[in-house]
Amino acid sequence: MAKTLVILILLFDGTLIKERLDFSRPMEVHECLMFADDHRETISKYVETKGWVLNDGRGTIQGFICE
Repeated sequence: MAKTLVILILLFDGTLIKERLDFSRPMEVHECLMFADDHRETISKYVETKGWVLNDGRGTIQGFICE
């Protein structure tokens, strides 16, 4: 069961950060990953040469961890 989604973000200055989203209820891992996909599409856009660029322009999404 996953209680937290960790989003791995690489800032354009080279800093790697982990943003945590705590769920209100535990989820199965596949539910967490589906949520992560939806969340990624909400907070970023895909740019062919850069990958998933955050809408706020800070950097790119590198991946997710469901804990």
